[in-house]
Formats: sequence, C-alpha cells, structure tokens
Amino acid sequence: MAPAGARPPSKPINTAKTTSADPKNGPDPPPDDGIVKIASKGDVVLRVTFLTSKEAIRAAKRSLQPRPGQRPPASATQQQQQPVPLQSPKVTYSYRADLGVLKKHSEYFRALLDEAGPFTEARQVAHALEALTLRGVKPADVDDVEELPTVEITDDDDATRSAHRHSVFADLLRILHGAQATTKPPTMLYVVTLAVLADRFDCVTPVSRYLSSELKFKWPASKIKAGGRDDENGIGGPRLENEEVLRQRILAAWLLDQPLKLHAATRELIMYGSKRWIQASADQDDDGYEETLPSWWDLPDDLEHELQLRRECILDTLASVQRHFLSLYSSRTQVCRLGYDSSPACDSFQLGQMVKFLAHKKLLFFVDFSSASLGTIEDSATTDIGHIISLLSQVTSYQIDRNHTNCGLRIKILPIVEYIKSMLSSNVISIPRSAWKKNRAATSWMPSAEDAESKEDGNVFRYTRSVAGDQRLRFEGAMASDRMARELFTAKSWDWTPEG
Repeated sequence: MAPAGARPPSKPINTAKTTSADPKNGPDPPPDDGIVKIASKGDVVLRVTFLTSKEAIRAAKRSLQPRPGQRPPASATQQQQQPVPLQSPKVTYSYRADLGVLKKHSEYFRALLDEAGPFTEARQVAHALEALTLRGVKPADVDDVEELPTVEITDDDDATRSAHRHSVFADLLRILHGAQATTKPPTMLYVVTLAVLADRFDCVTPVSRYLSSELKFKWPASKIKAGGRDDENGIGGPRLENEEVLRQRILAAWLLDQPLKLHAATRELIMYGSKRWIQASADQDDDGYEETLPSWWDLPDDLEHELQLRRECILDTLASVQRHFLSLYSSRTQVCRLGYDSSPACDSFQLGQMVKFLAHKKLLFFVDFSSASLGTIEDSATTDIGHIISLLSQVTSYQIDRNHTNCGLRIKILPIVEYIKSMLSSNVISIPRSAWKKNRAATSWMPSAEDAESKEDGNVFRYTRSVAGDQRLRFEGAMASDRMARELFTAKSWDWTPEG
C-alpha cells in the first residue's frame, strides 16, 4: 500500500490544461501539450489531483474581489494579468520530472518508487521504462508524454485550506531539480504552503536550504496595534493584529528547521496570546468551525498545547502577586509595624487603595455568589503580558498620613515586578526546536507543573532577598537564569514576602 495520498483516484480525471501559477496572480497560460515541464527530459509524469474545499474556493474568490475605491483594469494587458479564480474543487495537473532526482531528494518518492519496495507504483514505472528500452527509445527523447510512466497522486487542502496549491507544488519540484521557483513575490502563505508540501513529500532539507540561500525570503514582522484601556478586548493595551501570519511563521519555521525563527515567533505568541485560546470560544458548542481551520491554527507536535500552557503559567505567576498582597492585607495579621495608633487603619487604607487601583486597571474583578457575576470577568487570552507588567508597575505609593511613608504597595511590588520581567527575558520562555524534537518530555513545562501538584509543600516559590539579589540575573540567557525562570513560572504557589 502506498503512502497517504499516493493512490490513484478510483475514477479517471481529465488532466487540466494549465501550468503552475502564482497563488496570488492565478495560473499562467498553459503550454500546448498541457504538461508542466519541470525537467524537459524527464522520465516520469506526476499526475496530481488537487482537492480544494468549498470554503477555500470561496475565500480565494473573496480575495480577488476589488477593494473599495479600486479602479478596474484599463488595458487589455492588465485584464489578462488579473487573477484567475479556481472554479472546481477537483483539478488535475501533470508534471514531467526526473525519477532519479525525485528519489534522491524526497523520501516519499524514494519509498513510493523504489523497485525493491512494496508499492505497485514502483513496479508500474519500472515496467513502463523497460518497455521503452525494449523499443530502443530513451525516455529523454520521448515527446509524447503519454508514453512515459505516470504516477497518480492526490493532495487535499486539509492542512492549508488554500487554493492554487498546484503552483506551489510546481515550485517544490523545481527546487528539487535545482531550478528557481517562479512565484514572485513570495508571501507568507506561499512559504507555509511550500513547507507543508515539503513535509508531506518528505523533502524538507532542500526546500529549507533554498529558502535561506536562494529565495532569501524576508519573514514578515508582527503587526502590533496600539489599544486603548477601555477597548473591546478587556484590559486593553497593544494587540497582535496579524496572528494568522505569526502562526504561519511558527509552522513554517517548525517544518523547515528554522530554529531562530521559531524561537522568536513562539515567544511572540506566548506574550501576545491567541484568539484561539479565548475561553468563550472553547465553551461554545461544536458547530463545525474547527474543521475548517488550517493546520497553523492547531500547531502540530503538541506545540499548540505547550504554547498555551506556558502563557497560562506566566499569567498565573503575575496574578499571584496581587493575590498575595490582597490576601496579606485582608488577613487579621497586621502588616504595618510602625506601632502608631493609625497602624490598623493603615492596613485598611492600603487594602482599599489596592482594590481600587486593580479594579480601575481591570486587573481585578468582583464576583459574588451568583453565576451572573462571572460574566464581568474579562478574558485575557489576547492581552499583552508586557502590558500587564506595565499596569502593575503604575501602582502609586499610597499613604494614610506622612508618618507611613514606606507602607505603600509600590515599594513592595516594584522589585517583584522587575524580577518577573527579568525572568521573561530568559530563553526558556520560547520553544527550542532541537530540544523539543529530541527530548520533549524534559523540555515541556507540563512535567514541572505536574510535579508542583504532587509535592507535599505544593512547590512554593519564595521570593527571598538572596533570590532577588542573585548576580546571575544580570547575564541574559545564562543557564541559571533559564532554570530559575522555569522554577518561577511552573510553581504551584508563590510567597512574595517570606521574610516579612
């Protein structure tokens, strides 16, 4: 049995008389014979049937509609250059390629077309080439491609949900044959589709090398939108405007072995959050929407779960700071130790000012015994972690009178916030590709979080003077700093004033 997608379709399908195309500009004019000549002297024909969902076709057509105020093409040449929308959910394209090149650079084709392998496609190709040899005909001299062996392949759009994959597949074959890709200019969608196809046909290495050395693709930067405090996204602050592009960067970097790109992109997604992680969406009934999402909205190899887990661990750590001081000032233990008659009132004053500040910044919400109050809690799934740190740093030094100068929350909370901020600069926040591939269990934060649950002391992180003054914090990227950051963010509970 052939690898997934290598079986010919049960019904014959007419070969489309078109060639590869730019996903943005549509198919190019077809040659007379209807064959995309990747290798003009090739000895095998790949007949690939591309299955495209109706959702992807509709999305492609919407993208081709003129924008408001856009002028229609004036000349006939401009009209010919207009994008050609994909009309059918099932189209077939034929590519003439070199069998030896395919088997050399692609493990998929090596396994599928190896004569010693178990697949019938390999034997059919061998018999067809042998028949040409018996006739005294060299495959390179064959003009009628119908005489060449044909391999049927089916490719669906489950991973990318994009149309015009035939043009990307043609570029993939060109890269394997040492030629230049024809799609200009390459977009992030093009690159991630190329990465998905390279992973599917097991030829990641040459594609990754071409992307870095020949194509020199400039990875798009994240677009950050400045948000107001009272916007519709809860806490407010900067928002990630092009999350889909960021997710495409993560998937492409993961599949094409680009560790530096993966390191930067995963950190951004952890810090800015994702619409996919909004609790309100998770609580909705399944209406089929999840089935239409491309693969970058559910990152493979447990990356999706790990990124969400790391963000939740960081948010829990930040929230523990205000929880700690709210609990401390609302307890019966007197915090103000100056010994004045106003010391009890000082604690009450600090508690009130603390609640007022946190509620005003939307870092604290009032929930009573009724379920209706749960709706007042803002979802922080897309809140910038840096913005939360900035809000906590804005706390003022409240004092009930001039005798309680050092009783305010600011003097207590600022060193803690700065410590957490320094831990966020460590390399352990992002996902290292090599470590995640080789030892996922040790790299994941899940074991640390589970250990915290099982320990008798609850794995309490204590913010002592020695921890705060650790000189190793001055060296960014130090191994000790990475270990300390992981211990901080995966703790079960936090004691931010263990020494009083």
